[in-house]
Amino acid sequence: MRRFTQSLCLAGAVAISGLLLGCPAAKEPTENKTPAVNSSATDPAAEGFDQAGSDPKAVALADTVMRKMGGYDAWNNTRYLAWSFFGGQYQIWDKQTGDFHWEKDSLVANYNLGTKQGHVYRLGKDISATPAGQELLGKLTPIWNNNSWWLLMPFKLKDSGVTLKYKGAAKTMAGQPAEALQLTFKNVGTTPENGYEVLVNPTTGLVDEWAYFPAAADAQPAFRRRWADYTRHGQLLLAADRSEATKPSRLDNIATAQTLPEGVMSSPTPVTKLR
Repeated sequence: MRRFTQSLCLAGAVAISGLLLGCPAAKEPTENKTPAVNSSATDPAAEGFDQAGSDPKAVALADTVMRKMGGYDAWNNTRYLAWSFFGGQYQIWDKQTGDFHWEKDSLVANYNLGTKQGHVYRLGKDISATPAGQELLGKLTPIWNNNSWWLLMPFKLKDSGVTLKYKGAAKTMAGQPAEALQLTFKNVGTTPENGYEVLVNPTTGLVDEWAYFPAAADAQPAFRRRWADYTRHGQLLLAADRSEATKPSRLDNIATAQTLPEGVMSSPTPVTKLR
């Protein structure tokens, strides 16, 4: 599935906020479409996806997951995505232009993922030229990689550098049946040695759970979390629940949009959250 215009893809763990995998996107959005899944049985892989090294059954399962969440056309037709990430970060991403509006506490950043240019504000004052401003500007691509991965991982199963393997029948933390996919990475991202296990519900075709391995060969994951509480947002079906077995956790303020009020993506102060 060609979801992004740039080869920023990948996986990793960073001190900024956790795991990361991602790339900016894409295609001219189409407004006023009704939610619908892609009629095609397969979604085009991104250039550089390891088709030869991936299992056909794993690829077919990934296609099912992406189709159930809306499919290729719905993904490309969605322009803006907004969500709150753990620790108080709120962001809006323009998939068409690569613009990224990010907020946390008194800080606001407006940045372009393609040009790597932007501005940082504290309490509405431009601090881009200060050491703190320069430091944040240097972290915004990893922040976007990380935060978008936690929201959109199922749409990235066929990204550049990804190898998919089918691991067979599995059980979720709750003991429910699942089919397991293994994701590993080739020569991409900050930490390509990472690996992921993704558990797909055989009845719904949706991801129910995921696990993160700092090294793909690790016997045990660093964490295992739910991927649940799906809600329709525009043409996409997105999940908010990222809870561990005994620790509730979720992404909030998830929203999609085709248009925004003028000035939102360049605002030097926090904006009204999209709904």
